[in-house]
Amino acid sequence: MVLAILGLDLNVFLALSMFTVFMLLILTGYNVAFSFASTALAFSFIGDLTDTFDPNTLNVLPGRWFVALSDQTLLAVPLFVLMGAILERSGLAERLLNAIGMLMGPLRGGVAAAVVIVGTMLAAATGVVAATVIVMGLLSLPAMIRLGYDHKLATGVITASGTLAQLLPPSLVLILLAQQLGVGILGLFAGALIPGLILSGMYAAYALGISYLRPHLGPAMPKEDRTLSGKPSRGTAVLISLILAGLIGLVFLLLSPGSAAVVAIATFAFSLAVLLAGGMLTAELLVSIVPVLVLIIGVLVSIFQGVATPSESGAVGVLGALLLAVLNWLFDRLLVRDGADHITPKWHLTGRALHDAGTSTANIVVLVMTLLFSSTFFSLMFFQLGGSDQTSEWLTAIGGGKFGFVLIAMVAVFLLGINLEFLEITFIVVPIFVPAMQELGFTNVEKIWFAVLMAVNLNMAFISPPVGFSLFYLQSVAPPEVKTADIHKGALPFMALQGVALVLLGAFPGITEFSFRFFSGA
Repeated sequence: MVLAILGLDLNVFLALSMFTVFMLLILTGYNVAFSFASTALAFSFIGDLTDTFDPNTLNVLPGRWFVALSDQTLLAVPLFVLMGAILERSGLAERLLNAIGMLMGPLRGGVAAAVVIVGTMLAAATGVVAATVIVMGLLSLPAMIRLGYDHKLATGVITASGTLAQLLPPSLVLILLAQQLGVGILGLFAGALIPGLILSGMYAAYALGISYLRPHLGPAMPKEDRTLSGKPSRGTAVLISLILAGLIGLVFLLLSPGSAAVVAIATFAFSLAVLLAGGMLTAELLVSIVPVLVLIIGVLVSIFQGVATPSESGAVGVLGALLLAVLNWLFDRLLVRDGADHITPKWHLTGRALHDAGTSTANIVVLVMTLLFSSTFFSLMFFQLGGSDQTSEWLTAIGGGKFGFVLIAMVAVFLLGINLEFLEITFIVVPIFVPAMQELGFTNVEKIWFAVLMAVNLNMAFISPPVGFSLFYLQSVAPPEVKTADIHKGALPFMALQGVALVLLGAFPGITEFSFRFFSGA
């Protein structure tokens, strides 16, 4: 009777029931990978008993796993995660934040804007939201509280900028979306770059604007906090200038080999003049910002220029992060020798730090692989029972064509993003969306646009009170005087900004297409 009323075949009813049971399992807190596998296994037995599923079709499962593991896109995951983990544990992130904070300190809200800038750079280096938010919370939140910042503004800029790790390449989200949607990772990285920078600019503009209008929310940094003792010697200035010129020259070898030598010489001359004319703050700004920026740009340029695949660029990024750790130690010794008292020279990348970086990377990789295996089993069962065809039919029947589909998909992603991690969402809903997108005739560029919208949407879901994941990440490291209510309220203005960006990018797909064509050269 139920089946007659619903108008569904038994196999389709089982497929939709399987999805419902799966969602109920994960909402109870049960492990997502095990929810995938156990639900698929249970309904394979039910399908066999009801003659709606042939168990022999499971013979294709090992082949699908092998194909998935053969995709070199996934090799970029551990490499980029490890690169970010090394940058975090080598002291470079803390130094970067202190330097940009002092640079922008004279402005009202300048430290908050500095947090956005550094959060954006770390997001582009780590590709992992939890790592970025936690590191920024540990480094910047106590400093902003000491300066008298409003707790809501201080926590809001941390959660919002840290969550950009889902959107800015080499984002782990983008790597997995490229694999699931069947689009090139290069194109998706290129398409997401300008939208990510737009969001970052909106955050910084809001922090500066609200602090200008209401000075008590984001006071300027006192002058004594922006004053460093000592002055780099001539020898130190020459050595630092040579190192910076070499780093920038290497990047230009990828961009324009013919001009690399000229750019390196110009960089050396400029750096040397600035260091000799300026004081210790100038030196600190150069050695803190330029190397990290060069590493991030170098990795992205090598991908966009086609010099290296994403996985090869990730390997070079890991080597570059290790090199920057050595340079960081060298810069410390040089500046302390010249009278700097804001530095305690020490080797940050100890055996313990490397072990922690490797462990955190391994944890993420194992999680991704387990989800991939389990979700492939689930997807195969859902397809064999007819669930994919039915959901595709429903989604394509929505009025409004592609825009109607995208609207419904974005609502679903946002609601799921409140309770689920991005990895889980990627493996749950994207396989359901893909058949409908093929039926509607989405081109590769339109798939990239959809993926960027999905990443922005996940940014919004991740900071949405009361259960946004980024809020909990920050809450776990926030000082006792920062209340949970402040963290949640602080996220609301940035949620609004993300909503504006989502509408803007949705209404004007040309923004994403321009970003894609400009950086990928398509």
